[in-house]
Amino acid sequence: MSNKIMSSNNNDEFSPDLLRKDFPILDQEINGAPLAYLDNAASTQKPKAVIEAIGNYYNKDHSNVHRGVHTLSVRATELYEQSRSKIAQFINANSSNEIVFTRGTTESINILASSLSKSIGEGDEILISTMEHHSNIVPWQELSLKTGANLKVIPINELGEIKLDHLEGMLNDQTKLISITHTSNTLGTINPIKEIIKMAHLKDTKVIIDGAQAIAHQNIDVQDLDCDFYAFSGHKLYGPTGIGVLYGKENLLNELPPYQFGGEMILQVTFEHTSYNSLPYKFEAGTPNIAGSIGLGSAIDYLKSIPFDLCQQHEMRLHNYALEKLKSVDRLKLIGESSEKSPIISFIIENIHPHDIGTILNQKGIAVRTGHHCTMPLMDYFSIAGTIRASFSFYNTIQEIDQMIDALDTACKMLA
Repeated sequence: MSNKIMSSNNNDEFSPDLLRKDFPILDQEINGAPLAYLDNAASTQKPKAVIEAIGNYYNKDHSNVHRGVHTLSVRATELYEQSRSKIAQFINANSSNEIVFTRGTTESINILASSLSKSIGEGDEILISTMEHHSNIVPWQELSLKTGANLKVIPINELGEIKLDHLEGMLNDQTKLISITHTSNTLGTINPIKEIIKMAHLKDTKVIIDGAQAIAHQNIDVQDLDCDFYAFSGHKLYGPTGIGVLYGKENLLNELPPYQFGGEMILQVTFEHTSYNSLPYKFEAGTPNIAGSIGLGSAIDYLKSIPFDLCQQHEMRLHNYALEKLKSVDRLKLIGESSEKSPIISFIIENIHPHDIGTILNQKGIAVRTGHHCTMPLMDYFSIAGTIRASFSFYNTIQEIDQMIDALDTACKMLA
């Protein structure tokens, strides 16, 4: 497929046109204008292959997984476990036992906050950063309240970058855990995760990575990173909603107690005692999201069928082109200007509320995200209520960015 998505004008230039045909939702008009979907940090769209895989499961293979001897159950179980293996290979986990299916990044982090509670005590320290999503703040606040641990915040600079020198000074013998985003969902900042992990491990501090925004735009190798835990959501990786992944080193997952009880996580039950299943099932209570896992496996198959590296390069070309064009927009201020960026741009228009801008852009067929993006403390740091966020995927085009710039100019004139 890689040769087919190169531009006919320049064999070294990526063209998204053929890939766009794989995403039926993109071929529509919104308010009489072509849809320009620039909200990929919130959720990516789904290729036909994923939609068909989910449909095929329900049409031909649906049954509950595990412990069934009939054909449909066996087929469903095979598809479910094949997806787990695909995910393990995709992020280079050492074993599929290290892949736990969850509902998404939020649940993955909550599982860890719950299961780690017995190893966190009064006076221990948990570090997060200023740029974290609420889902990577609130669980640790709750854990700190229950255990008497101290939650501390790693500061950032005005560019939206982690202050590594401050982090080094914060690490001590009481630091039990760092939970930090790989890529900021608001700023697009790519954090120096590998360096942070090395610093933490020197102090015997465990590291959890919120990979929700990184998984679709970087090649993730959990063994190379040496992270202890890595969490991400399927719907941000061209898969369905309601499915996510918690990766953990096998020895660490084995040490943690279960999060919920019942279903496949059970090994044996008597009225006097219950024993629990082995990994990864120990953390998968109840009937899992079978269709979601199959859809996520199909999304990974799709990504492996296209030139992922070229897709990433195209996304950053779009990002850089948009940055240059945005400079021409009157009263526009960028929020977050790190040198290491994912294809996410946040900005404000002085004296105009982001929601008003977003509403006018929608009238022109353009989907962007406006608001605080579940990062209220980060908004407080920049002394703003919210931003307009444009985020790009490999199926986006230069023409869509031009469409956004024209609409922004219109919005600024209307709301001046």
